[in-house]
Amino acid sequence: MKLNRFARFAWAALAYNLLVILWGVYVRASGSGAGCGSHWPLCKGEVIPQSPAITTMVEFAHRLSSGGALVLAIIALVWAWRAYPRGHRVRLATGLTMAFMITESLVGAGLVIFGLTDKNDSVARAVSLGIHLVNTFLLLASLALTAWWASGGAPVRLRGQGTVFNIFFAAMLGTMVVGVTGAITALGDTLFPAQSLAQGLQQDLSPTAHFLIQLRVIHPILAVLVGVLSMVTGRVAATLRPSPATRAFARVLIGIFLAQLIIGVVNVALLAPVFMQLIHLLMADLVWLTLVLAAATAMADPVPNTMPEAFGRPAMRTR
Repeated sequence: MKLNRFARFAWAALAYNLLVILWGVYVRASGSGAGCGSHWPLCKGEVIPQSPAITTMVEFAHRLSSGGALVLAIIALVWAWRAYPRGHRVRLATGLTMAFMITESLVGAGLVIFGLTDKNDSVARAVSLGIHLVNTFLLLASLALTAWWASGGAPVRLRGQGTVFNIFFAAMLGTMVVGVTGAITALGDTLFPAQSLAQGLQQDLSPTAHFLIQLRVIHPILAVLVGVLSMVTGRVAATLRPSPATRAFARVLIGIFLAQLIIGVVNVALLAPVFMQLIHLLMADLVWLTLVLAAATAMADPVPNTMPEAFGRPAMRTR
């Protein structure tokens, strides 16, 4: 069955936000985070910067794209409240999207106003990046649930889920931790680039190295452990909640994790070039989104017509 117009809009908004996030990574990796100075929401004190440098154009473009994401969130919120009845899950998801979009903007503004950009290598910047990453993940989750539920996904029931809830909670929490360590690792790669793999390993093991460098060892270890946990989570969920959608997401989790593992090795071997950082982050976002949607299907209420139209098949029971 065909998706309704709101569902198509919601999936497009999710895709757009992924692009905005990737552009934000490019801003950091290219050293353009201070392109607009310490001004926000203005850029160098101007609405539209005059004769901007390349770094200014990169940062200003990111702000414009982020503004576009905010507009899409507002449209989705108003549209959902007009199209769906009170208490509907799509209304809840769009409300959460709007809330996380606002906090995303505030965190981004704080990074600029307090100078936590460019060459800043402080603990405050690392903590702020971690907060930013967690909020971004929550924003993506709310966007994905908006699209999923608008496509016909069943409401989620958290009570009485037992093992299924516990393993998804652990996998999603672990994925957030991996994301945070990944963001801090990427910052260290940007601020303290190694000229060779041997030099990078020497930096990582040096007791006098900057804390951003010392933390680089933690990320790949956590990534492998949490990746394995995510795959196990998918398989357990597919066994305990054997719906077609849950099984499909379990298979996708395995494929994405293996691809991400290869990409991570290549990223390290190539000394974290910008294009590999972008691919690595995109795959991390896809892992997170797959976990969220797998949880939504595995913990869905057993009501009729819960197979979303996004799968392009007739609706059926999930379990």
